[in-house]
Amino acid sequence: MEKDSNCIRFDWAAKYILRNKADFVILEGFVSAILDEKITIMQLLESESNQKTKDDKYNRVDIKAINSKGDIILIEIQQSTELYFLQRVLFGVAKTITEHIKLGKNYRDVKKVYSINVLYFDFGEGEDYLYHGSNSLIGVNTGDQLKVTATEQEGIKTILSEKIFPEYYILRVEKFDQEEAHSAREEWMRYLNWGYIDPNTKVYGLKEAFEKLQELKMTVKERKAYEEHLEAIMYQNDVLGAARRDGRIEGRKEGRKEGRIAGRKEGSKKKALEIARNLKALGLDDEAITEVTGLMQEELL
Repeated sequence: MEKDSNCIRFDWAAKYILRNKADFVILEGFVSAILDEKITIMQLLESESNQKTKDDKYNRVDIKAINSKGDIILIEIQQSTELYFLQRVLFGVAKTITEHIKLGKNYRDVKKVYSINVLYFDFGEGEDYLYHGSNSLIGVNTGDQLKVTATEQEGIKTILSEKIFPEYYILRVEKFDQEEAHSAREEWMRYLNWGYIDPNTKVYGLKEAFEKLQELKMTVKERKAYEEHLEAIMYQNDVLGAARRDGRIEGRKEGRKEGRIAGRKEGSKKKALEIARNLKALGLDDEAITEVTGLMQEELL
C-alpha cells in the first residue's frame, strides 16, 4: 500500500470512540457497505467483551446494535486466531436470539441477527476477502426454495427462510490487497486493512470517519493510549507468529542435544509452557493457547 495511514484503526475507534449516537453514521456506513443495503442504527447494546477494566485486553471488540427494522447486528473485530472461532460465532448468535425473546413471548418475536466478523488473522482456505452465509431451505429433488408464512401486522405474509435465519459475514482483512478502491465496500476494506481514507471520499460513513478519526486530532493522552494499543497488538502478533515455530523447532533442537526421545519431548514441552505463559499474559483463551502450543488444557498454568 503506497498511501500512508491517516486515520485511527477501526478496532480502537469501535471500542472507545464510536459509542455515541452522533457517531452512529460511521457504523451505519460500514454495515451498509457490507450488507449492501441502507442500514439505520437505533441503539447500541452493551457487550461483555468491551468492559473497561484493568484486565482489558486487545484481542476482541464486539458491537451489538439494533437497526430501524428491529434486527440485531453483531460486529466482532478479532486480532488473533481462536481454535473454535466458528463455534463461538454460532454460540454468540444463538445466545443473542434467546436473550432478546422474553419468556412467554410468541416465536414471531424472534429477532433476525446479522453476524459481521472482521478478522485480522489468517482464517480458513479461500481467495476472497468477504464470505457470506445464511440458511436457505432448498428442495432436495426440485431445487426450489421453500417459502414460509408469517403473521405480520398487515396479515399473513409469505417470506423466504433466510429472512428469518441468521446471516454470517466473514471479512478476512489481510486478504484485501487492492490499492485502488472501486466501490463503497472496497473503500471500507482499504480503511480496515491500512487505516487509509481518501480525504475526498463520497462513501456514506467514511466521510464522517475521516473527519472524526484522524490521528492528528488526538490529544497527547489519547495518542499515548493509542500507541500502547498498537504496540500491544504488534507484540501479541509477534508472539503468536513465533509460537508455532518455536514450540516445535526449539523443542526439537533441545531434544537433539539430549540425544534421546525423552529429551526431545522434555525440551519441547518446556518451551511450549513458556510460550503458553506469554500467551496467557496477553489474554488469549485456553483453547487458542492449546491450539498454538499443542499442550493439553490441563497442562496450562
